[in-house]
Amino acid sequence: MAKRPKVPEATIKRLSIYMRVLKDLEKKGVEVISSAELADICGVNAAQIRKDLTYFGEFGIRGVGYYVKELHFDIRKVLGLHQRRNVALVGVGNLGRALVSYRNFSEHGYNFVAAFDVSPKLLGQTLLDGVKIHPMAELSRVAEEQKIEIAIITTPASAAQAAADVIVAAGIRGILNFAPTQIQVPDDVKVKKVDLTTEFDNLVYHLYARAR
Repeated sequence: MAKRPKVPEATIKRLSIYMRVLKDLEKKGVEVISSAELADICGVNAAQIRKDLTYFGEFGIRGVGYYVKELHFDIRKVLGLHQRRNVALVGVGNLGRALVSYRNFSEHGYNFVAAFDVSPKLLGQTLLDGVKIHPMAELSRVAEEQKIEIAIITTPASAAQAAADVIVAAGIRGILNFAPTQIQVPDDVKVKKVDLTTEFDNLVYHLYARAR
């Protein structure tokens, strides 16, 4: 059996964009779209879309295009989003509260089912949609009961590694880290770091590079 080639990270990011665009088109009642039309909406070229999809099989019909509903479903399946994923928030500050309140997560299949913090004054409170704030000591139990697959860290940098250690011990294998620091985890745990300051720095560089 031939080994599937490694899929570039950039391709995965574009698949997410294609999926969101297809979802909007489906809501608008669009049934079929050409690769050129889809590429124009997504801000890429048609050849790139075809190349990205080729990693996962054959899609679309030559001379016709893509059936919007079918391609939307297929990409969701490729990304593992054909079933809902339960998510925990670790660190209930302003950023954490904002993430729980972001409705788009739920629309894409991510369910916040629990939150965790070390502050005694927060414990027992509930966030949007009844998401209860638990002490960190309960993370393992709650993760098993709620079948949590992903944890989002929004703690201060000084608390991020300790939070990650508790998350890993609870058996959670996916972490999205918003804390402004690197965390160390075992090889079987996947971490994605989101550094908003780095994104600002990148933006400012491109805004003012020509003026130098």
